[in-house]
Amino acid sequence: MRKNTEEQIKIIRKGVADIISIDDLEKKIIKSAKEDKPLIIKLGLDPTAPDIHLGHAVVLRKIKQMQDLGHRAVIIIGDFTGKIGDPTGKSKTRKPLTKEEVVENALTYQKQIFKILDRDKTEIKFNSEWLSELSFEEVLKLAATTTVARMLEREDFKKRYNSNTPIGIHEFFYPLMQGYDSIALKADIELGGTDQTFNILMGRTLQKNAGMEQQTAIFMPILEGLDGKEKMSKSLGNYIGIQESAEIMFKKVMEIPDDLIIKYYELATDEHPDKIRGIKEELDNGKNPRDVKFELAKIITRLYHTEEESKFALEYFENVFKNKNIPDEVPEINISSECSLLEDVGKVLVKSNLIKSYNEFKRLLSQGGVYVNMQKVSDFNNIIIKNGDIIKLGKKKFVKIVK
Repeated sequence: MRKNTEEQIKIIRKGVADIISIDDLEKKIIKSAKEDKPLIIKLGLDPTAPDIHLGHAVVLRKIKQMQDLGHRAVIIIGDFTGKIGDPTGKSKTRKPLTKEEVVENALTYQKQIFKILDRDKTEIKFNSEWLSELSFEEVLKLAATTTVARMLEREDFKKRYNSNTPIGIHEFFYPLMQGYDSIALKADIELGGTDQTFNILMGRTLQKNAGMEQQTAIFMPILEGLDGKEKMSKSLGNYIGIQESAEIMFKKVMEIPDDLIIKYYELATDEHPDKIRGIKEELDNGKNPRDVKFELAKIITRLYHTEEESKFALEYFENVFKNKNIPDEVPEINISSECSLLEDVGKVLVKSNLIKSYNEFKRLLSQGGVYVNMQKVSDFNNIIIKNGDIIKLGKKKFVKIVK
């Protein structure tokens, strides 16, 4: 049991920013093994429109690792808390979501999170199930567990208060409601990013007040994007989306800075800590980072795509970016997602002045002067053009398709 406990803690600790507390976690794991009862892992999701990238997936990957150790995840869709909107990091009051928006976003979430989590070891719940049942008296008792001064310790609330920016009383209830979720679930562990520290620790406080065993809080660090500086974000364009095509995902992983290789191994893969330690030693001893990154790209791509798709992505990268003479900087052209056939893309190229006329495009095509991902094409033949494809026109003109 001791060996099993040490192994579990080693895997759970991989890449984490902080655990409160490690002693509590060890006791929970030992108790779980003795009683043959899986630990309940809680993750709350803000029900705004989701588009998950590797940065969002850091917490989900950690949950998957714990599921592989035999534990269960409960994903809470905050349909009730969504009526307030998580004020974390916000400079003003958020607009509440409608019930229809929450339901639609929840379905989108489920489609994406099960690309990572084990469906058989995951339960989806909506926190309206218990929060909507609280009486006003129970709400007042909940409010009495903390103080305004404590709420103003939160950095976002503090900034708004000091700048005379309005704070709605209802916003103070967000961390209380998130904490109450932990009581309702009898959560053993709650995960979140470091930006969720206040909310997750509130769960521990409320459980203690309720006479319950406190959940262990596990905080995951923020994952930098492809620029190596800023938090991964779609708005910054430095992201790797989990629904992107295999070839795009593979290429993007190859673009991460060398000094983030180990961090991506720790946060974006399920590789064992011992293996990652060995990879770090290889890098320290002079192994080419590009070779290590190539293996990382294969691992991450396989996590989200089939073996066939991953194999194609590897071959695509080898043919298009490694072995062929394609410039580092390729101009991009944005086209509609509905525009998928090569003949339609050709018309867009003409409108964008990348080629003089459609007749010239057809002539170039018939003469073997058009390449898609460095594969020569001689006719339209219903050729599908995907996001990220590189089209070569003639000897020197390249364009990257962005949808």
